[in-house]
Amino acid sequence: MKRNRSLYISFLLLLLAFSTSLQAQLTAPGSSGSGKTSYPVFQGTDSIFVFCANDSTAKNGTLLVSTQLQGTKTFLWEKYNPATGVFEFSYSESSDRQQSSVPDLANGCYRATITLGGNTEIYRAWVFNNWTSASGIVEDSNCESFKLSGTFQTSTMKYYDLATNAELEVFKDMKVQWKDGTSVIATVLTPQIFDVPAVNTDYTFRVYDQFGCETTATVPYESIVTKASFTVDADWTSGDKTTGEAPLEVTFTNTSQNGDPNGYEWFFFRDLDEIKKESAKSQQPVDSFMVIAFNESPVYTYENTGTYMVKLVSKKKSELFTCTDTVYLPDYIYVDSSFVHAPNVFTPNGDGVNDVFGIKFTSMKSMKITIVNRWGKRVHFWEKSDIRGFDDTYEETVWDGKIGSRYASPGVYYYVVEGIGRDDKKRRAHGFVHLFREKD
Repeated sequence: MKRNRSLYISFLLLLLAFSTSLQAQLTAPGSSGSGKTSYPVFQGTDSIFVFCANDSTAKNGTLLVSTQLQGTKTFLWEKYNPATGVFEFSYSESSDRQQSSVPDLANGCYRATITLGGNTEIYRAWVFNNWTSASGIVEDSNCESFKLSGTFQTSTMKYYDLATNAELEVFKDMKVQWKDGTSVIATVLTPQIFDVPAVNTDYTFRVYDQFGCETTATVPYESIVTKASFTVDADWTSGDKTTGEAPLEVTFTNTSQNGDPNGYEWFFFRDLDEIKKESAKSQQPVDSFMVIAFNESPVYTYENTGTYMVKLVSKKKSELFTCTDTVYLPDYIYVDSSFVHAPNVFTPNGDGVNDVFGIKFTSMKSMKITIVNRWGKRVHFWEKSDIRGFDDTYEETVWDGKIGSRYASPGVYYYVVEGIGRDDKKRRAHGFVHLFREKD
């Protein structure tokens, strides 16, 4: 019975000692990452604590040892000397506290020994100040592409097999990124950039490892290319289409990036149908251009009906290159075909509804309007040889239902419209119009 009791007490003491050992620990406040050694001969492993540093002179390491031993204890700190293969004194203190720390540590293996009476606890860990420096440049810059070339240096984290003093190295999984703002554009040291920006751009070269340490370098790119673009504002548009009657005035606003002030060329194409017809008949290339302009933001008037394309070429001249970029209008400019139409009734009674007789027309070059009564007497006449748009001309064509200053009699009148469209087609309309008016 006494023997069993002794075994039980021994077991409790062993369990208490094991529990105390589990609660004691060596940590590294402020470390960015950690790992374990891989001793090829020595049994067991030691902790590796990594502290991010700015350069090779940094001493950022801190170790903190904790224990559950109660009472005044001795904390002995030692550092491993690979030249002699032994641990040498670094720092010691006696304290009733249950923690002891050492700051400003250089690279190396540190051993903490805690002594209280016959109790001794020993802990080891490796500390590394992990630094990386990076730089980058722009190479082979031309109109089509350029290279971003990055280089970096990083600390070597070497440790030793404590049994044989053999030198080992901590593997650092170094990775790189090239970023434009927050967007990652490459993950190799020397990427080729083909989407060349038309503005000066600062790229960020980032180097980092699995321990959370990183460094960055800013690499400025001075743009030598241009990006052509423009907007269109016409007299009248329909949805996304630029369309209207001839003559159609269109304002082109240059929105290009990084172009030279005198480096813009505008190419105004001829009517698409006209180009197709000539191409079908000719064995030689057909000149597609109607006008070439060099001002920055031109205003062009399309005098004739047709379907037209426009392109802009922007140029940027640098020391070695003249870079160009070309942009086309997303859709054609549509200039309406000629057209005339006349109503068959109107009621000039002053009520504001259908009070006038007016000829509707689009894209007409010249036009003549004659209105006669039932006896063939002309009551209204209008003629113009250079019509400049329906909105400006419509009021001139209108008959208000008067002959001179007197109201025309209700009844049937006859109209004749003759003209030439801006598509060079003859347009003619004729017929009867009924004039209704309440009797006075």
